[in-house]
Amino acid sequence: MSAESEGLTGQQCDERCKEFASITGTDTALAMFYLQDRNWNLERSLDAFFESGTGDSAPPIPSVNQSAVSAEGASDTAKNHNHGHDERGMKRSAAVAMPEEGEPDTDNKRIRLMSWNIDGLDEKNLETRTDAVIDTILRESPDIVFLQEVIDQTQTQIRERCSNYAMVSAYDPNAGMVDQYFVCIMMKKSTVKCKKGNIDLIEFPNSVMSRNLLKVKAKVKGVEFTLMTSHLESTKDYRNARVAQLQMAFKEMREAPDDDTVVFGGDLNLRDKEVPDIPDGIVDLWVNTGSRPEAKYTWDMTRNINLPQMQRFKPRLRFDRLYMRPAKQKRAVKPVYFELIGLEKIHKCGRFPSDHWGLMVHFDNLV
Repeated sequence: MSAESEGLTGQQCDERCKEFASITGTDTALAMFYLQDRNWNLERSLDAFFESGTGDSAPPIPSVNQSAVSAEGASDTAKNHNHGHDERGMKRSAAVAMPEEGEPDTDNKRIRLMSWNIDGLDEKNLETRTDAVIDTILRESPDIVFLQEVIDQTQTQIRERCSNYAMVSAYDPNAGMVDQYFVCIMMKKSTVKCKKGNIDLIEFPNSVMSRNLLKVKAKVKGVEFTLMTSHLESTKDYRNARVAQLQMAFKEMREAPDDDTVVFGGDLNLRDKEVPDIPDGIVDLWVNTGSRPEAKYTWDMTRNINLPQMQRFKPRLRFDRLYMRPAKQKRAVKPVYFELIGLEKIHKCGRFPSDHWGLMVHFDNLV
């Protein structure tokens, strides 16, 4: 029996998740795993949790401001920055709406970053699924959002509702591609400051899928960041290209200003064996925050029904990842928690927002 067949609304499901998380001392991501498997029966889900012994070692949950953000207001106007290139790869302009002054954020000790492949290439329920992504962004109110597999239609939809965010986009209106998809970085206007000259779009010279690395230098609640997202080359056949692209991104991380905290991630399409050694000074944020098993698999065909279901083999992979290089002189942030988002089916269509789960990392602001 689904939540829909029980007559539960999305709000009621959210309330049960919060109640489960409050009782168990975990989070809503883990709550969804238990509740969805038990027809949203709270008592049965709690029994299963405590019988499993998980409660004995559950990590503490950081205090996070969950207040909703108004989505009313006009969308931002796209602007461009100057062109250039160097030996790292070709650079071209990225469409950007610069941050304006917004409402002050009262939670200065917490910085949150979200990353999500929102599956814009799947036309089925696209508007409804994108609305669910937007609802999640507005509800969770992260300071930074990395998005992958955005298309022109979904970019417009996001801009219109997320007027409290500035969006830097790798969309190229001159590409002439009917099915163009791209990456974006969203910055909350009230907490993130970014100058137009601090944006680069670096093309991967070995890509046959128009993949690139979008890089933004910004100040988030007083902390200097270099923020980078990408959608690395897909499928097993392009392993070598993907690994080379990852090494390019790591090089950019290492060469960022010493005073910057550097975060890179997105849908990296990585298999574990493709990342045998992470360069010194760079950490995998899922590993660094405790390698919680319930937050491991971001492309999980045992749970996500958006793609046609395979009868025998249902892969579970950690395609989506986030890496950090701390500021070299003085540590400015401390990663404290890592979770998955987008785990709840949409009541209207019975599907998930994407075939990927999204990522959310919480930092303590030490500045």
